[in-house]
Amino acid sequence: MLNKVGFLALLCTLFPKGYSTPVASASGPTVDLGYAQYQGSVNTTTDITSFLGIRYAAAPFGDLRFEAPQSPPIVSGVQQAIAEPNECIQGPNSVGSTNPLANISKREVSQSEDCLFLNVYLPGSLPAQPIGDLPVIVWIHGGGYIQGAASAFDGADIIRDADYGVVVVLIQYRLGLFVGFLSGTAVKENGALNAGLLDQTFALQWVQDHISGFGGDPERVTIWGESAGAGSVYQHIVANQGNTQPPLFRAAMTSSTFMPSQFYYNDPYVEDIYNEVVSQANCSSSANQLSCLRNASTDTLITVNNNVAADAFYGTYVLAPVVDGTFIVERPTVTLGKGLKNGDVLFSVTNTFEGREFVDSGLTMNITEYLAQLYPRLNAEQIAEAAYLYSYLETSLDQAIGVMGETIIICPTYFLQEAFAGQGWKGEFALPPGNHGQDIPYYFTSYPPGPSYDNTQFITSFSQSFMSIVRDLNPNAKFDPSNTTPPWTMWNQGNSEMLFNVTETGTPEIRTYTTDEALLERCAYWRSVSEYIGQ
Repeated sequence: MLNKVGFLALLCTLFPKGYSTPVASASGPTVDLGYAQYQGSVNTTTDITSFLGIRYAAAPFGDLRFEAPQSPPIVSGVQQAIAEPNECIQGPNSVGSTNPLANISKREVSQSEDCLFLNVYLPGSLPAQPIGDLPVIVWIHGGGYIQGAASAFDGADIIRDADYGVVVVLIQYRLGLFVGFLSGTAVKENGALNAGLLDQTFALQWVQDHISGFGGDPERVTIWGESAGAGSVYQHIVANQGNTQPPLFRAAMTSSTFMPSQFYYNDPYVEDIYNEVVSQANCSSSANQLSCLRNASTDTLITVNNNVAADAFYGTYVLAPVVDGTFIVERPTVTLGKGLKNGDVLFSVTNTFEGREFVDSGLTMNITEYLAQLYPRLNAEQIAEAAYLYSYLETSLDQAIGVMGETIIICPTYFLQEAFAGQGWKGEFALPPGNHGQDIPYYFTSYPPGPSYDNTQFITSFSQSFMSIVRDLNPNAKFDPSNTTPPWTMWNQGNSEMLFNVTETGTPEIRTYTTDEALLERCAYWRSVSEYIGQ
């Protein structure tokens, strides 16, 4: 097994610095990555170049199941990069038809374990000698660590948001037990924990080593994600106790920081999930159970993946990152509490009602029963105190929505903001209904069904706040004179946030406000019991 230093050292040897060389081409731009040449395409209507389906790691088949990502093979000839790559094997929702992730795939693409690809978008056409000075966005898709793909998003949207001033990279990573987040002692001893996060790290190292060949500056990288993608950003912020060397990004942006319970790799809860996977795969009697899982058919593991994920408590995801003791050294709140972090600045946005899509609208439990089901390690006194904090809400359903949204998304966002004191900004997307994932079409404007509030002023203000971070590390550094967003104040300066909403008359409502003190008190409570809820 590789320790954190060994893994990063391996990355540096697999992707030698500056090893991307553009190659002249009559029919489309071609880039030489050393291990392969890829030919992209130019959209002459939008003046945006794309390279789709670049392999950044070897296919994680056979012996590479449950292992850290490995370097891609050397291939001869020019590879066409004009079609969306395979998406990683997808799992089911645990929340039924109301899940915001239900329609996450935008394009029809094949599913495969061979899915460690990325897409690159850049403004204009690729010159023979790129300057390599454009800031870079690396987008990490969401999907509860069990769904999602690069093909769900069009990087050209972000190019336009940024006024053709950035390079965009959309990455994919292993999901569910295929085999990004299967954990347990056996995986620790004979495989790689948090393989999906290691895939992301491998892709970030690829960016460091190759993005200059696409016109991007490896020293001006921003990582950004939504939902589990934002949760992944959180993981990279605390990775290696906030001391990843060499640094892989300078700025971090989170859209709905999804942080489900994150236990130690050998926690009884985690071991139970591993044992259930082994049992359902008919590997219990094997002398080497992990080897048996490596040799299991893809169809068998798809069935097991679906069963384990679907059996989770409504709105929860059990195949998720763990504390592995090397990459994620300790519980994330512990690392942040020490002031340890990767990245120079943070920009975060949450939706007003993050929890609504993760709670059964037909809920029959009272809040005490719900808390006991959601966080069974809380004792009676802790549950009673938590129930009291949400008693201001009239119905059990609203109370459950509040608990779910604040514990897994909203409060983790404030924990991040506290760690980035003097370096962070916070926004709230309140456009009705204010649900989880509703903000995506306002920066990826082609994401279906598109912006429901199709107001140019609103979309410009919202999307360009992100882009100003990418370009200049400051949301107040406007590059578009039509951007009417009022001045941002750092969150730690009076708990100031920017509200994005619409008035009753249909005009944009974009203004600053102060974070509710009662909300911060509830978050302080959840931090105090973070050991028991896996944060």
